[in-house]
Amino acid sequence: MKIEEFGVEQWMNRYETTCRYNLAETCVESLTVQQLLELSGRGGEVLEELMSLKLTYGPIPGSARLRGLIASLYAHQTAGNVLVTHGAIGANALVHQTLVEPGDRVLSVMPTYQQHYAIPASYGADVHILHLREENGWLPDLDELASLAAPGTKLIAINNPNNPTGALMDAAMLECIAAIADGVGAWVLCDEVYRGTDQDGGGATAAMADLYHRGISTGSMSKPFSLAGLRLGWITGPAALLEAVYIHRDYNTISVGQVDDLLACVALEAREAILARSRTITRSNLRILDEWVGSRADISYVRPASGTTALLRYAAPVPSEWLCESLLQHTGVMFTPGSAFGIEGTVRIGFADGAATLAVGLAEFSRFLDGILPALPFPASAAAARP
Repeated sequence: MKIEEFGVEQWMNRYETTCRYNLAETCVESLTVQQLLELSGRGGEVLEELMSLKLTYGPIPGSARLRGLIASLYAHQTAGNVLVTHGAIGANALVHQTLVEPGDRVLSVMPTYQQHYAIPASYGADVHILHLREENGWLPDLDELASLAAPGTKLIAINNPNNPTGALMDAAMLECIAAIADGVGAWVLCDEVYRGTDQDGGGATAAMADLYHRGISTGSMSKPFSLAGLRLGWITGPAALLEAVYIHRDYNTISVGQVDDLLACVALEAREAILARSRTITRSNLRILDEWVGSRADISYVRPASGTTALLRYAAPVPSEWLCESLLQHTGVMFTPGSAFGIEGTVRIGFADGAATLAVGLAEFSRFLDGILPALPFPASAAAARP
């Protein structure tokens, strides 16, 4: 099986450990173990539990405690509707692996996380792309989706909140997508890894698994829960689907780590405190970003309604990867080029890490745009990628 390179992950691997100001980071500022224990309000008890933990294999689908806690994040799910995975990236991969066969018609939006069109294409699926447009606020055109959803469509893959734009589909739009899918007998996979970071209200919109009988929601501890280092995610969906997923999962996961399972339980039992922290960070940091964008005539964006990322459109007539590499070289600031999402003339910024890093990084980007970029020689080799 051949598959195209994963643009975002290849970019992150090259630079994220050496940059000075990481504005490509997509997680809400990561917690330390000490912070997690403090937020739990029962650090001594958790440490005792950790010290007595036998480091053997855990329950293959995830502990009953953890699956019950994950189910409680949804309106109509039980532990039997949850399967624990190696991150949301493992959850998404397993769903595609289980459902998609050569020749199947699969619909995916773009921009989104590359898994959702590259993996089914690698299996020989007939992949059709619904391009999200800036003028629509990066939300899907439902008429276009309906026209792509031909009878026999196997899977519709969406991402809510959206990565990289921060666009948010509300419950009414998700129900419309479910109705379109139901009309052709399709599954809907909704990558909800950023769920819980809405800018308004309680922070979490509806989940596809709660709205549609063929709806699948994937999530993880990485983004709103600030625990990417656990590498722990999940699939929430119909029990019959999860039984089919088990067969594939046995070949690549067995169980997740016992320590990871335990710390995820601790975090989910303290989710009100952790998510309140995340909302404070994402909402205050977005105000910093919004003020900066408003001060620049050469930068525009659709203000994110959720998530931890935004897609900034810049006026300079240079390709995004060249701009990002030049920015890194001269200032140490790291963005993700829009070319990794198929949208030139843009960069993705992650705004939910430390506020100080965000403020300094934006100031350095301004310095680059105003003084450094105009003086840089533009290589002929980059001309073909001009936006």
